[in-house]
Amino acid sequence: MEIGANQQTPAGCVPRQDVLIMEPAATIRAIDIIRKKREGGQHSREELEALVCGYTSGAIPDYQAAAWLMAALLRGLSRAETAALTDAMLHSGQVLDLKEFAAAKVDKHSTGGVGDKTSLVLAPVVAAGGLIVPMISGRGLGHTGGTLDKLEAIPGFQIGLSTARFREVLHACGCSMIAQTAEIAPADKKFYALRDVTGTVESPALICASIMSKKLAEGIDGLVLDVKTGSGAFMKTEEATANLAELMVETGVRMGKKVIALITDMNQPLGRKVGNTLEVEESVEVLRGEGPDDLRTLCAELAAWMFQLGGRTRTMAEARKLYEELIRSGAALAKFRQMVEMQGGDPATIDDPKRLPQAKHSAEIASPKSGYVSAMQCEAVGTACVLLGGGREKKEDSVDPSVGVVLQKKVGDAVNAGEPLCTIFYNEESRAARAKKLLLESYQIGDVKPAANKLVRRLISKSE
Repeated sequence: MEIGANQQTPAGCVPRQDVLIMEPAATIRAIDIIRKKREGGQHSREELEALVCGYTSGAIPDYQAAAWLMAALLRGLSRAETAALTDAMLHSGQVLDLKEFAAAKVDKHSTGGVGDKTSLVLAPVVAAGGLIVPMISGRGLGHTGGTLDKLEAIPGFQIGLSTARFREVLHACGCSMIAQTAEIAPADKKFYALRDVTGTVESPALICASIMSKKLAEGIDGLVLDVKTGSGAFMKTEEATANLAELMVETGVRMGKKVIALITDMNQPLGRKVGNTLEVEESVEVLRGEGPDDLRTLCAELAAWMFQLGGRTRTMAEARKLYEELIRSGAALAKFRQMVEMQGGDPATIDDPKRLPQAKHSAEIASPKSGYVSAMQCEAVGTACVLLGGGREKKEDSVDPSVGVVLQKKVGDAVNAGEPLCTIFYNEESRAARAKKLLLESYQIGDVKPAANKLVRRLISKSE
């Protein structure tokens, strides 16, 4: 693929200012971009624009894009390259202008975790509090679940809204949760799916460019980032997590947005349920004021920061109180029901979760000995859910929304020999056997109760 200085932009690519900026009288070939990064070279803005434009339009095939992704993962991208890549991906499509909304526009994004269903709680609760939440979400990546996959577990729920319909739902409901349309961040949509199946998810620069291009295209004023750290996160150490958080905050602030990041623990799944139907159920439990403590605590903290960035409250104490009031009054649950109905979903599933897709079989996994759960290999739990059919091993794989895992025991819980550690829900015996083995291996049972991990580790803002 060649793009010359005097050639037309490929169809389907909408670069900045409608012009693909190139070095005069030069051609930029995909193979040269791949080789340059393979050798550790630094890309120019023009090279990254050519790469993004070419892949978005289809002129660059999957195999070349995959080769570049692996080179970028192994060699890394500088902050300048990351900013240029983010900008190119942001302007690969339409950037929404939501100035007609008087209220502040805020969103939240997680870098991915196991059992992380906070978006399903936060969008309706923050909208019920008077702010606008235009949430463009993604599918599962690797061992982590995706918000869109969870929403599609609700029969009839439409994630592929046009931008016009997206606005209509926002006007009526205050929140809407959709996939990237053909107009919004199309480059991210293609790269996101390719990264999932090529082992290139963990690159901080690629994570940053993916998240920030998609979120900044929403026309938001403020963004709260939930950056996971630990065995179930893409960033396993707190140092690497902090570097990613700082990169994303810096990128967002540079583009004129209010952005903060919370570093949160992902050494075990969030909540008790992992899998798309199961996570919708647990989200509704939280919206009813029920559900597991860790999930309720994190939702309250993230929502409070969204209220703060949106100027809805003066202090964090007021923001936390507002969250509790919206849950207690039922306003947040009513808002979720309204959004589900407006996006074509069956609102009856909110009151009767048995109307959601149900697995045919279940099986308990018993503890081999007595003691305390001292640790969990969180990524293994997410991988087990993928093996059951709840995620993708190949790009073209479909997702079975009914399968998953319910954790009876988590870190710090006492357990007796023979007592269930977790329960799997499945449809195929061959898949269940692999998942059972992995789940049993993921649990560590010790004689001493471990100290509790702090759920929210750090706050990162531009001033740090």
